[in-house]
Amino acid sequence: MNNKLYEEMKQYLFSSVIADALDGCGYREQILRHDIRPLFPDAVVIGRALTVLSVDVYEIPEKPYKLELEAVDALSPGDVLVAQTNGTIRSSLWGELLSTAAISRGAMGAVIDGFTRDCQAISAMGFPLFIRGIAPYDSKGRSDVIAYNTPIECGGVMVFPGDLIFGDYDGVVVIPQAVEEKVLSAAFEKASAEKEVKEALENGMSATDAFNKFGIL
Repeated sequence: MNNKLYEEMKQYLFSSVIADALDGCGYREQILRHDIRPLFPDAVVIGRALTVLSVDVYEIPEKPYKLELEAVDALSPGDVLVAQTNGTIRSSLWGELLSTAAISRGAMGAVIDGFTRDCQAISAMGFPLFIRGIAPYDSKGRSDVIAYNTPIECGGVMVFPGDLIFGDYDGVVVIPQAVEEKVLSAAFEKASAEKEVKEALENGMSATDAFNKFGIL
């Protein structure tokens, strides 16, 4: 990911203004389910999706973790690992060592529609991680990655490899590559306009008058 764009997005944008921009472009179902939450409150994740698909298993595979490790090793600078675990509550796909490996590859974070473990260690290293739950279970013999860099559904949203991911305390949004430029342009424009609205409200303008003037809420 372009470092300048990353810094501008982190400084000026937030998930709700991106969601509004997506709405305006006709993409109204791009927010991951509400229970996918940041591991720590100030986590912000921005980057390109490297997708992972995991399923439950009921015996230890001949080569445990094989595709999971391949997926992590495939991460490039600016990537975000986005994983679908098919709703399992039997194990944690993620942990401290995978976070360490992801950081060493230049990854910007991970979004897991499932569980993690080693939470204090991951928080201490500041790795932006968004997850649905926490449990100490290992995935070995409980779940296994069957594919990566393939289209997945994560948190109720279709995610394709290379889609732009943005997550903060309010939630995670997925920006399809086909409308990325249009959505980001609209998001930056709205974020700037919202500052004007806030200043007007702080100076005593009524909410009704502010909306009538700026058309923004």
